[in-house]
Amino acid sequence: MKVALDAVVVGGGPCGSFAALNLAKHGVKAIVFEEHDEIGIPSHCPGHLSIKGLKHLGLYPLPTEIVENEFYGAVFHSPKGRSFSIRFSQPVTCAVDRILFDGHVAKMARGIGARYNLDSRVESLIIENGFVKGVTVKRSGDIEEKFPAKIVINAEGISSRILRQSGLSSLKRQMLVNAAHVEVENVKDAEEDMVEVFLGRDYAPGFYAWFIPKRDDKAKIGLATKTGNPRELLQRLMLKHPIASKKLRVARVLRTTFHPISLCGPISKTYSEGFLTVGDAASQVKPTTGGGVILGMTCARIAAQVAYEASQRNDFSAEFLSTYQMQCKETLGFDMNVMLRIRKMLNMMSDQKLDNAISFLSKIGVDKALQNIGDLDFQGQALIRALRYPQTLTALIYFCLLYLL
Repeated sequence: MKVALDAVVVGGGPCGSFAALNLAKHGVKAIVFEEHDEIGIPSHCPGHLSIKGLKHLGLYPLPTEIVENEFYGAVFHSPKGRSFSIRFSQPVTCAVDRILFDGHVAKMARGIGARYNLDSRVESLIIENGFVKGVTVKRSGDIEEKFPAKIVINAEGISSRILRQSGLSSLKRQMLVNAAHVEVENVKDAEEDMVEVFLGRDYAPGFYAWFIPKRDDKAKIGLATKTGNPRELLQRLMLKHPIASKKLRVARVLRTTFHPISLCGPISKTYSEGFLTVGDAASQVKPTTGGGVILGMTCARIAAQVAYEASQRNDFSAEFLSTYQMQCKETLGFDMNVMLRIRKMLNMMSDQKLDNAISFLSKIGVDKALQNIGDLDFQGQALIRALRYPQTLTALIYFCLLYLL
């Protein structure tokens, strides 16, 4: 039997690599197993990230070749064509090339000692007396090999295959939406420094559609839906939506991807004996927008810290590792609860109510108050700060009345 590794990380996406990076910073010897033969491929996420979130993680500024564009705000389009804009005084979000971004985080991890095995699929956990003791990996040529480890950090993504083997509950399937995403060229009349959001059940039932301009007349367009075929709905948006179709009337699709998004908030338990789970596998995703990179990497850093402390104590028990979930809850819990309630409210609102809401927000000038929220990832805390402004309080009461009536 091989000597046990300090830590195994399942998955070389941004959360897995960020966990490995922070493990390496603490001197913990970690190896990352990634089933694909190149980091970042295939790319599913549109890569729209908050600049403040990246700074909080110590990742901003990014190399210039990774950043595709920066944005000062967003335009929200109601189902019947009403619009509401929020523009900040400086860029608040950016679009990144996810292949280059993922590779950049992995390169940082490698640079301080993390090891990567590509084309290496973790087939199963090694479990002894209910305790995770490592992984079994299938490498190129269908060769299986066992890798003992003191702790396994699961960053496998939304599939939850390894998560279920650990005995933890997987994602709530009723809270998944299915997304389709394309990159296009020959975009016309785009406001390059603003993203756009399209609401309405005709195009994105149960969620929304997005338009993220890149430079040089290119853009990322996508949507997610609770019901219906996302490919067909995206085609309808691009060809028939009264606003989106004008920008995309002669656009040419360069690439298309599909992926599910979890909107249920974090799973009920993210640890077991010798095992932690992070990122999409733990549903550490914003229920409002479906963004999970910043929150997942925030939790990956916490997981690395707890794994380091466990190694110092030589205690990888579930009792000690439970501190990971407690710290994640302290960091994200309030915001997640607020975002879940907002998602529930949005899901219950008819298109007519959404139209009324967008119109009302435009009239009362709430955009000026929202310019001071300061954070796009921790939305519960941002809402509390925004409630200092009368327009925001008025808007909140109005939304509650729409939801109740």
